[in-house]
Amino acid sequence: MPLEYACIVPHGSDIIPQLAVRKTEHLFEKTRESVRKIARDIRDMRPDTIVIASPHNLRLQNNIGIVTSENTTGQLNGPRGRKVSLRLKCDREFAQVLLQETTRRHLPVVGANYGTAEGPASDMPMDWGTLVPMWFVAKEERVKARTVIVTPSREIPLRQNIALGTAIAEMAEKRKKRLVFIASADQAHAHKKSGPYGFHQSAAKYDKLVSEAIRKNRIESISGLSKQLVEDAKPDSLWQMAILAGLTRVVKMRGSLLSYEVPTYYGMICASFSRA
Repeated sequence: MPLEYACIVPHGSDIIPQLAVRKTEHLFEKTRESVRKIARDIRDMRPDTIVIASPHNLRLQNNIGIVTSENTTGQLNGPRGRKVSLRLKCDREFAQVLLQETTRRHLPVVGANYGTAEGPASDMPMDWGTLVPMWFVAKEERVKARTVIVTPSREIPLRQNIALGTAIAEMAEKRKKRLVFIASADQAHAHKKSGPYGFHQSAAKYDKLVSEAIRKNRIESISGLSKQLVEDAKPDSLWQMAILAGLTRVVKMRGSLLSYEVPTYYGMICASFSRA
């Protein structure tokens, strides 16, 4: 059973205690504990490869990005001069095969490396959408799996992001190595007037529909959300969750909503998906 586990994990930097503003750190505690539970679940799965879909790596216009570098390294700064850094080894073999297979399927994919073709200097800068979830997995739980970073596209039809997930799952099922998928995703960003995106009532509606899709084990239903609702709610999650929906077309998975909070202006959902 190579595709062992999938999850939805937020990537707000305040989840990491070292980066949290002391005054508001407690607002993220429920989410923080849920992320730690997911990290423990992943540790127990003993994966060989972790594919993480982040919206904040290379944003390639009209294309899905697949990172093919040998390493990825990043750093995030917090209050009072505090900082965290992380360096991960990438699964170049899986990334290259995924790139070849999705190209064969006529999906709009682009392979992305940084620095040199291989070796220590083949090192893609790590975005916060990757670093925050992987901090708990790789740093706190010391999971040694190699990483593959993919970046969905918002300009292409959602079904093509779903098709990427289907390809990932089908490839995983043919391997003997264990694979875990992480959808790095913050939800609607229009919950508060004081936030950078202002307030819109669609934010609460969007988050409720996503929560219900997870509870009812119908994650693929998110593909039916109206474009206007998505535009008004300002989510940072639909496209990564679409990849997850594609996985569930191949491998039946049972979803579990672990937590939902709106500590600031955006929603944060933690959810796990195990093989049914």
